[in-house]
Amino acid sequence: MTKLNTSIESPKQPLAGRNMDVAAPRRTASAIQKVETTRGIKAWLVEDYSLPIVTILFAFEGGTTQDSSGKEGQVRLMTWMLDEGAGDLSSEVFRDRLDDADAEMRFRARSDAVYGYMRVLADQKDPAFDLLQLAVEQPRFDQAPLDRVRAQMVTGIIADAKDPNVVARRAWKKALYGDHPYSRQAEGTEQTLATITAADLKALHKRLFARANLTIAVAGAIDASTLKHDLDRIFAGLPATPSLVAVSETAPRLGREIHIPYDLPQTGLRLAYPGIAVKDPQFFPACLMNQILGKGSFMSRLWKEVREKRGLTYNIRSHLVNSSHSSMLRISTGTSPDRAAEMLSIIRAEVRQMAEKGVSQQELEAAKKEVIGSYAIECLNSSSAIVDTLVEIQERDEDIDFIERRKQLIQAVTVEDVGSVAKRLLHANPAIMVVGQSIEG
Repeated sequence: MTKLNTSIESPKQPLAGRNMDVAAPRRTASAIQKVETTRGIKAWLVEDYSLPIVTILFAFEGGTTQDSSGKEGQVRLMTWMLDEGAGDLSSEVFRDRLDDADAEMRFRARSDAVYGYMRVLADQKDPAFDLLQLAVEQPRFDQAPLDRVRAQMVTGIIADAKDPNVVARRAWKKALYGDHPYSRQAEGTEQTLATITAADLKALHKRLFARANLTIAVAGAIDASTLKHDLDRIFAGLPATPSLVAVSETAPRLGREIHIPYDLPQTGLRLAYPGIAVKDPQFFPACLMNQILGKGSFMSRLWKEVREKRGLTYNIRSHLVNSSHSSMLRISTGTSPDRAAEMLSIIRAEVRQMAEKGVSQQELEAAKKEVIGSYAIECLNSSSAIVDTLVEIQERDEDIDFIERRKQLIQAVTVEDVGSVAKRLLHANPAIMVVGQSIEG
């Protein structure tokens, strides 16, 4: 299971961010411990006593792809309700207790998983973990907070309908994925949200929240023995196995053009090429290819051609976008309407040149240095970043040696490897979306 890289944010506070807490010392694979409780709950732990804080991130495989047809938005609504009362605590009492424990608790639904996060001072973890256990195992879904949260979501949907970026993102997903669950409106619609009852949410929670589809990472001032006890306390009462609806593998439908007409001062461009699965043997050559093409902002080919040489845009980036059941390479940028045709022509020419001629040794070495060097800065610089990274590694079905092995796999990539994957991915006729005025010429 691999997290989708894009999602629509909740109006509540975001889930664990990369820079939410004070930077922690850099960690290596040797600092990661595997923990398994007597009840079979598994987690990865990085002990760190530099700050008296415990941070936990966990994921239940499933996500918004588990929405029932006609009840789109159900998973997201359920997720937003998890801290709105649980066990014998009403919404107001639950939130007061959470404030008393000085704990941050957040939940979020993405396409392939539901994520939960808690960050708390070590000496307050017991009351905080008691609340987390109630939220995970015994959410109430009371009618008054349900109506309030549903109204929040509807207000957001109505506002989003006037946002060209949101409209474009929805059209993009529909064009690429057709009737696949990835094309659904994850936040639902005013009509679908109105059909969802508390009974629906209780049944959905029972289906999704189980021990067998659970991934956990913990970082901070806690030892393995203590953590085992706490993990059993929080999660052992859940059902053993989930009841998930199967989601089919899919690939974005390429070779099509989508125009979202808006009278905007800038024309937005988005292109989709074939992607590559994270377990594919050519994944790391593809990562380095992408770094050279457009991910490395100031050193990428696209940046140099459209920003430095021609001043066509303030920003252009390419991304390898991976989810559990699909992948693509996406290029995103924007420019003035009268230069959009020129911009699109240059992007396609640069992609074609890389497909045909590959990359140089100098480009490859610079990309390796950046990809390896940025990993610790971006992914291991705080307790929140550490748990996020450890959950992602587990979702990739890798072992605790992955951080060091990743470096070795990147170092081993050759110019020929990058050229081969460039031919494989970049010869395709992309899907293209234009947001704003139509492109002339």
